[in-house]
Amino acid sequence: MKHDWVRRALTRHLIHKGRVHIVEPDEKLVLGVKFAIAMTLCLSALEIAHIAFLGSWNSEIFAGITGLIGTVSGILISQKS
Repeated sequence: MKHDWVRRALTRHLIHKGRVHIVEPDEKLVLGVKFAIAMTLCLSALEIAHIAFLGSWNSEIFAGITGLIGTVSGILISQKS
């Protein structure tokens, strides 16, 4: 799929002796990152609904959001190194 930005973000380009080697990510890694991003969006929507209907902040939902964002960021950064 040419519009798969997650796969493109996880793809490594290694340069060895003037040649570029492209290393594609594992399919399970791509699916895991997509799942984590989807869950982050769901938790964000849940937090917005919680604020809208109950008028208060839920720190447990926010902790879940920050945990997932940290996980996705860590995967993307470590995959590029």
